[in-house]
Amino acid sequence: MTQVVIGGVQSYILEDTGWHRSQIAIAVSVGTWVSAALTPVFGRLADRHGPRWLMPVGAAAAGVSLIWISDSFAIWQFWIAYVIGRSISNPVMIGVVPRTLAVNFFRRHRNIALSLVSEARPIGGAVVIQLVALVALYYDWRTAYRWLGLVGLAMIIPLILLMRRRPEDMGLLPDGAKAAPADAGTAPAGRHGRRGWASSAGEGQEFSWSAKEALRTRTFWFITMTAALGTMTSSSIGFSLVPYLVEEASLSRVQAAGVLSFGTILTIANLGWGFLANRFTPRRCLVAALCMASVMVAYLFLLRYVAPGFTLYLAFAYALLWGLVNGPLGTLEHMLLAQFFGRNSYGTISGALGPIQTTALGFGPTLSALTRDISGSYGLLLGLLLGLHLVGAALIFLVKPPELPPRARTEAAGAG
Repeated sequence: MTQVVIGGVQSYILEDTGWHRSQIAIAVSVGTWVSAALTPVFGRLADRHGPRWLMPVGAAAAGVSLIWISDSFAIWQFWIAYVIGRSISNPVMIGVVPRTLAVNFFRRHRNIALSLVSEARPIGGAVVIQLVALVALYYDWRTAYRWLGLVGLAMIIPLILLMRRRPEDMGLLPDGAKAAPADAGTAPAGRHGRRGWASSAGEGQEFSWSAKEALRTRTFWFITMTAALGTMTSSSIGFSLVPYLVEEASLSRVQAAGVLSFGTILTIANLGWGFLANRFTPRRCLVAALCMASVMVAYLFLLRYVAPGFTLYLAFAYALLWGLVNGPLGTLEHMLLAQFFGRNSYGTISGALGPIQTTALGFGPTLSALTRDISGSYGLLLGLLLGLHLVGAALIFLVKPPELPPRARTEAAGAG
């Protein structure tokens, strides 16, 4: 149900149905925007009830919608099926709900856990694109979507059996700690506690902000604006990469889809960025990744001027570098939220970011399609996306950890 999948397989759908690319883009954008509206609701539910019943609902929505899409012969059928499936499955299966689960279960290893959770979207997307292409070679894309829907439905029972809300519900503590810290509920002393950082494990219990407190800080809004800009840029490139490589770099559809899959699956480097975030802080890593991503947009622009014999090799080189620097952007942003604001209301806080970020995600394909249709090429789009990455890097460079709210000082005084 993700944008990278529909972007990678849209050629098969368009060839079979005769629909227009902009019609597919409308479904993707609307589904993403509805998902944005539901994200705060699912974030609050994740804080209160956990994923045990939420994720099976997401799996059911995805499974039914994929089967429905496989039987769609009118564009309105595709629109309804895609919007329902994406709006529910995106936040519940690969968005705010599993991220909240990771933040609840880990503290010392939180950055690593969030990195692993973030691998679901790119690796799954890369695999699914190739599966659809393979099945379409022998059957058609409808058969592939029907099988994927059955897989989604088969996930319901394992999710009910395995998912839990917090380690405390199982008699455990985050990271397998043996005993709760003595100063639970208060921020640790020193620089981290004074400036409102959620401290690393071993320094004491982190302070958890409420959603209302977090939303009043400039820190939250700087992170949110950066997330929106980065998401819109990434979704624009993901949706338009295959058509760009086919139309302006003279690659075949199979080659272009291979480049997209290669770049997508290489976001497995998120795990490496998780280790780097532990060592150098998520903020520094995010600034570096945004700057490098802007360089890769310029690389993509220059790719159309390369001699045809070298285009494929340089396209795969682009995919390699792009996967390494673009994939971790969203994960690093959520690491910052957890670091600054703690875990008790993480789902609600992260969910509040969701509508803006997901709206940008939905706007990306439309921006890509409209800019291409209006200008007649991808040059204007790529120049715009390069600038947006640099603006995001500047915002994160200016981010500072927020001062603790008055409640923290009151609780600390009471504990003393």
